[in-house]
Amino acid sequence: MSHSYYIFQDWNANKRNLKGRLIMLLFRIAHLATINKFVKILLIPYLIFYRIIIEWILGVELQFQVKADRNLKIWHGQGLVVHKSTIIGANCTLRQGVTIGNKKNPDGSKSAGAVLGDNIDVGANVVIIGSIKIASNCIIGAGTIVTKSFEKPAIIAGNPAKVLKYVN
Repeated sequence: MSHSYYIFQDWNANKRNLKGRLIMLLFRIAHLATINKFVKILLIPYLIFYRIIIEWILGVELQFQVKADRNLKIWHGQGLVVHKSTIIGANCTLRQGVTIGNKKNPDGSKSAGAVLGDNIDVGANVVIIGSIKIASNCIIGAGTIVTKSFEKPAIIAGNPAKVLKYVN
């Protein structure tokens, strides 16, 4: 896979969405810093630029360590927070106000981030917290609080999150 393909892999997924395209383009370049320590050192000025533009100006905290497969869509990215240990599958959509984070365990340690399968559609203002797994092809309704894993494709909504309907 060429570097240009890697950097532009989300371009078509964010059609008619200039902000989404910009966020994903800058994210993919910053994510190159995860290749090895030498590349990370070379990219330090860019990582500072990335943080200023993406976090401070655009209001999106998509840390460069996030593992995101191809075609990640960012719709209305304002207020989006994704923890660095999160893994996101292919063809997923994240909307405004989404938080995907870890949590503090009873022993004081912090959990790993969430693992989202492929083709997941995350509604606005969803909170996904902890070391949980969301199956591929799930739809998570707006305002849902997800603190447990969902192992089958489903429409999920509520606080706490529950299955409204299983999907194929």
